[in-house]
Amino acid sequence: MNGTTQDRLAAYTSAYAAGYDDLLRYVQRRLHPDGAGAEDVVAEAMTIAWRRVEDLPSGLDDARAWLFGIARNCLLNDARSRRRRDALGVRLADVDSATVTPDGADAAISRVDLARAWSRLSDVEQEVLALAVFEGLDSRRAGQVLGVSAAAYRVRLSRARAALRQGLTSTDVEAHGAGPDRRPQPMTSRLRPVSLEEIS
Repeated sequence: MNGTTQDRLAAYTSAYAAGYDDLLRYVQRRLHPDGAGAEDVVAEAMTIAWRRVEDLPSGLDDARAWLFGIARNCLLNDARSRRRRDALGVRLADVDSATVTPDGADAAISRVDLARAWSRLSDVEQEVLALAVFEGLDSRRAGQVLGVSAAAYRVRLSRARAALRQGLTSTDVEAHGAGPDRRPQPMTSRLRPVSLEEIS
């Protein structure tokens, strides 16, 4: 980005205003369960973004992906320093903790099955899926966050989806057994809050 200090400040301010909330959620989902320390990571990422404001993309969507990339590097540094394997574990969603009623039993079972299948994915597979599902990034921008091409990202996404589907099938077999009368039922129609349709 060329221009005066005033131009750079205006561009940074716009990116900050447009991207802060998304960036905070991005980091919270990747930190140990309660998301503690997310604001510190975002503050560090925004400080680095200001130091590198010359590299700030002009479009807001591109700037958002660029900020996610910086935040991701901050998280990786944080994970190394704290030596927590789950520092990048993506939280599935804000699941309602209300008492499960009989009508909600299927939904609760689906959440448990999805959580179990999700936990079996590698950190890389979780991150690839999360960029598409939780952050809503297209292949180009998700690839930008990971430092790979859009095509390479699509390959990783396809593999991660397959791994999740396999995990759901395995989870269903474990929970319900398999046999002539107990064939695994497809989970895709019952998954909430994240469904395979949303991931695909």
